[in-house]
Amino acid sequence: MVDLYDGNLNAKQISAIEKEGNILLVACPGSGKTRTLAYKIAFELSKLTSKKKFILAITYTNRAANEIEDRVLELGVNTEQLWIGTIHSFCLEWIIKPFSGSHESLRYGYEVIDSYDSDSILKEVCQDIKYVNPFVCNYYYKTDGIHIQCDDYRRKGVILALEKYHQILSDSKCINFEQILYFSYQILERSDAICKVLANLFSNFLIDEYQDTKEIQYGILSKIFLQSNHKIENFIVGDPNQAILASLGGYAISIDELSYKFETKFTQMDLSSNYRSSESIVQFFSKFKVFESPIIAKGKYKKFPSEISYNGNVSKERLIDELVRLIKLSVETHGVEPSEICIVAPWWIHLASITRRLVAELPDYSFDGPGLTPFAHDKDNFWYKLTRIVLSKPSPRRFHRRIRWAQEVITDLISYGFDVNHISAKSLLRLSNSISSDKLNGIDYLKHIFEQMFEVFGIKFQDNEHLYDLYEIFFNGSKERISRISSEDSEYKATISNFEKVFEEREGITISSIHGVKGAEFDVVIAFGLLEGMVPNNNEKSPRESAQKLLYVVASRARKYLYLISEIERYDYKGTEYLPTNELRYIDSSSYTSYLT
Repeated sequence: MVDLYDGNLNAKQISAIEKEGNILLVACPGSGKTRTLAYKIAFELSKLTSKKKFILAITYTNRAANEIEDRVLELGVNTEQLWIGTIHSFCLEWIIKPFSGSHESLRYGYEVIDSYDSDSILKEVCQDIKYVNPFVCNYYYKTDGIHIQCDDYRRKGVILALEKYHQILSDSKCINFEQILYFSYQILERSDAICKVLANLFSNFLIDEYQDTKEIQYGILSKIFLQSNHKIENFIVGDPNQAILASLGGYAISIDELSYKFETKFTQMDLSSNYRSSESIVQFFSKFKVFESPIIAKGKYKKFPSEISYNGNVSKERLIDELVRLIKLSVETHGVEPSEICIVAPWWIHLASITRRLVAELPDYSFDGPGLTPFAHDKDNFWYKLTRIVLSKPSPRRFHRRIRWAQEVITDLISYGFDVNHISAKSLLRLSNSISSDKLNGIDYLKHIFEQMFEVFGIKFQDNEHLYDLYEIFFNGSKERISRISSEDSEYKATISNFEKVFEEREGITISSIHGVKGAEFDVVIAFGLLEGMVPNNNEKSPRESAQKLLYVVASRARKYLYLISEIERYDYKGTEYLPTNELRYIDSSSYTSYLT
C-alpha cells in the first residue's frame, strides 16, 4: 500500500485521496494537484484485488499522462492495471476499435486523420465559399449533435463548408478527432451491453482538468458508469477559474450537473493552499477569479518581494527590445536560470517570428519555442510509436516511459498477427539503441532504421496491409508537413537532427501560447499580446469572463516575477489598432510595482 503519510502530502490532499465515493476536487494553482492525482492513482492501484480490473485516468494531454504515470512508478506502484491518456485515445482503444462494427460510419473501415490533414480538407472546401475560412469554422459535438461556433454573419457559409467537409470525410472513410468522441458516444448510447462490458473492466474513473472537459466526454463516461450499478468511483479534479477552452466545448461543470449526469451524489472538496507563488502574485491573479474559491499562499516564496509590472506603452516594433531587456534583467540582475523564464502570448502565430528574432538577438541563450514538427503526433499510429522510441535518447528519467512505449509497439505487432514471442520491451530498446544509419535526411534515416529493425525481428511489415497503409500515411504526411514548414521557413532542413529535436528534453527559455503553458510554472513569466480581440478573442460569447480566465492562467504560472505587456501599434486585418485588454486597465495601478501607459 502506498504511504500517504510520507511527508509529501498535506492534510487536505490526504483527506481527498482517502475519501471514498465520488469526489469533485477544486484545486487552485500551485496546490499540488498533479501530486495528489498521482498518489490517488497509486492508492487505488494498491487496493485492487482483481487482476481483471483497471483504473482509468483521463488527462487533457499526453504529456500530462506521461508525467503522472512516471510519478506513480516513482512511488513504487506497478501500473499494469492503469490506463492513462486523453479521452480521444481512450475512445479509440476501448470503444471504436473493438466495437466499430456496431456503427454505420465505421463498420466498413475507417482512418483517423490528424489535425493537419483535417485542416487541409477544410481549407480546400472554404476556397469556394465567400467570407469563410478554416479559422471561423469552429465546432464541437455535444451529446445532442454538432454545435457551431461562429457569428451570425458567416453562419450560413460555415454550415455549408462543414457539410461539404464532413461529406468528404464520409466518402473517404475518414474520421477526425471530434468524431471520435461523437461516434463513441453513439456506440454507447445504442448498446447497454457494450456499456456493461466496459463497466465491468474499471473500478475507478479519474478526470484531470475537469474545467476543460466537454459535455460529450461526461456523456461517454456516465454511460459506462451507470451500467456499473454505481460501483465505479469518480475522482474529478480541476480549477473552474482556468476554464479557457469554451470555444472548443470545454466548461467547468457544476456539482449539481455532475450529480445529475451520473445519477449519484458527488462530494465537493478543495485544495486551497498555493505552494508556488509569492503572496503578492497570488493576490494579483486572484483579482481575475470568476468562481469564488479560497487561495492562500503557503510556499517557500510566500514573502518573496515580487515584481509585477504592466507596460502598455511599448510599440510592436520595439517589443523585441523590451523582451530582450526583461530576459537580461531576469538572468543578469535577478539571477534567474533561463529555463525558469517563460514568454507567453495568446496566439501561436505571433510566437514563431518572436522566437526567431530572440534567437538572433540573444545567440548565447537557448530557446524552447514553437515549431512545426515534421510528423504528426498521432499517438495511435504504429510508426509514430516506433519513431518516438528511435528518436528519443535513453536516460534514467525516461527509462520507465520508453519501456512503456516499447510494450505498446509489441502489443500492436501482436494485434497485427505477428509472432513476437522472441521480442521483449527491453530487447526492443536495446535494438533501437544499437542500430545506426548514415542517412542525413530525417525521412530516409527513419526508413533505414525501420528496415534494419524489422529485418532483425524477422518480420516483413510490407505483407501486412494495415501496417503498410499506416507506414504510407505516416511518411506521406511527413513529406507534406516538411513542404509546408519549408514554405514558411526557407532555412528549415529536414535533417535527422531536426527530427530528433521533437523528442529532446526541453531546456532554455520557454516560449508558449497561453493554452500551451497550462500546468507549467516558472520563476519569471513575460506575457505580451494582452489586447482586446486576443485576450479575449473576438469570437468569445462572454469576452470579459474569457479575458479574466486567460489572465488568471498567465499570472498564476509565475513564482516570483510577472511582466505584462499590451503593445501599441499592432493592427488587425482591417487596419484597426488593437487596444489593451480591458481587464488589465480595470485594475488599480497600485497593484503593480511598475505601471507604464
